[in-house]
Amino acid sequence: MTPPEGSLARTPAPRASGRGKGRQVHGRTVLRITGFLCMLFSTTLLPPLLVSLWYRDGEAGHLAVGLLVMAGSGLLLWLSGLGQPVELRRRDGFLLVALFWCLLSLLGLFPFLFGLDLSLVDALFESVSGLTTTGATVLSGLDALPPSLLFYRQEIQWFGGMGLIVLAVAIMPMLGIGGMSIYRAEAPGPMKDEKMTPRLAHGARALWMLYLGITVACALAFWGAGMTPFDAVAHSLSTVSTGGFSTHDASIAWFHSPAIEWIATLFMLLGSINFAIHYVAATSHDIRCYWQDTEVRTFLLLILAAVLLISLMLEQAGVEESWHAAVRHSTFEVVSVITSTGYGVESFAGWPLFLPVLMLFISFVGGCGGSTAGGMKVMRVLVLAKLGWRELRRLPHPRSVLQIKIGGRRLREQTLQAIWGFFAVYVATFVILMLSMMATGLDQVTAFSAIATCMNNLGPGLGEVSETFAGIGDTAKLVAVAAMLLGRLEVFTILVLLQPAYWRG
Repeated sequence: MTPPEGSLARTPAPRASGRGKGRQVHGRTVLRITGFLCMLFSTTLLPPLLVSLWYRDGEAGHLAVGLLVMAGSGLLLWLSGLGQPVELRRRDGFLLVALFWCLLSLLGLFPFLFGLDLSLVDALFESVSGLTTTGATVLSGLDALPPSLLFYRQEIQWFGGMGLIVLAVAIMPMLGIGGMSIYRAEAPGPMKDEKMTPRLAHGARALWMLYLGITVACALAFWGAGMTPFDAVAHSLSTVSTGGFSTHDASIAWFHSPAIEWIATLFMLLGSINFAIHYVAATSHDIRCYWQDTEVRTFLLLILAAVLLISLMLEQAGVEESWHAAVRHSTFEVVSVITSTGYGVESFAGWPLFLPVLMLFISFVGGCGGSTAGGMKVMRVLVLAKLGWRELRRLPHPRSVLQIKIGGRRLREQTLQAIWGFFAVYVATFVILMLSMMATGLDQVTAFSAIATCMNNLGPGLGEVSETFAGIGDTAKLVAVAAMLLGRLEVFTILVLLQPAYWRG
């Protein structure tokens, strides 16, 4: 079901005769590209289909129906968007990104709906959680589920993670979302100078090769550490994508292997570092570029500080029997949370004093820009801290001109204002979603942690959602779905479409 050759070729947009026409949304082109991407995404059901045939788990028919629904929906969208092709502009990008992710979430629910006999809301929740690499789930008894559907859960996280890298490195900086242009300027990479043209394919291929190579290395390492080939491949897909889904209810703890835990820690870190930096390291054959990058260096130092603090407190509280065990478990949990992976060896919800809340606050920071990790991103947090320090220094010297620099480069006021704006909208959205959760009857701790874990694409929370979201109502699950999409698409991408001015042109 491939569109005719050249159907997606872009030609210069026709000159508009009036101001309104020249600024209108190119809906037909957006629909055509979205349809093509949906048809392309439908092919991701082929590997689970082969797994089903190999294991004879009886899910081949359900997966085939899901494939046909995805491909057919994409074909209808592509046909409805036929017409004079035009070049996409910035305003079209918002609609394309939001429409594509929301539509994929809807189409991705069918294997869960047909194969696991879930309700529509539960199937949607599982689909959105996978594609946004959140890792929250409504399922239990994973060890007894059909292998093909387990593989499908892992696979959609992997494809979602790759989509996020391309989104964060290439598309969102061009849309100017929340100061994300700073990532492109800070970390030269394959997409630094790309625009929304066919040239983007060159950078995308480079990122795909990096992503695939890291995933293969992770799978081989897991296999060598004692996992079965199926588990090794499945967990490599959710580790590098920092998604967190597992084929076992006990997650990584099921294997009882320190070696597997350290391997997972390493590859969670790799998945949460800007892939443009990976590209520079691979092409220059110099790993010093990781430490030379301001965001990566801050990220690693933050992890080190959190691990030392939590290890000390766990040992002092008698939770861990030795310093070595405290460091091992705290390192895994801190990396799992800050990278928004959500793997578990032991539940941090049972840790003493303020540690469970501290872990949730760490998830707000997240990983680096241009990675698969969630959260607000280290660069934004770093800039916000510098902004706060600048305002404090200005109090006794209101006329002083103080510049904010990252890596020796001065940041423009426009970028600083965008980051302030993103933070303000992020907090406001968080509060509204949390109040919405509480309106469904959830207590404050559960509502706070549910929105925190969904907006930061983490997975496990506190209270009633410490293990699974199955126990909350359908309305609360739909609020969680909205939080996952808003968090993954950097909030602005969806909220901008709610403005009447966007549609007026």
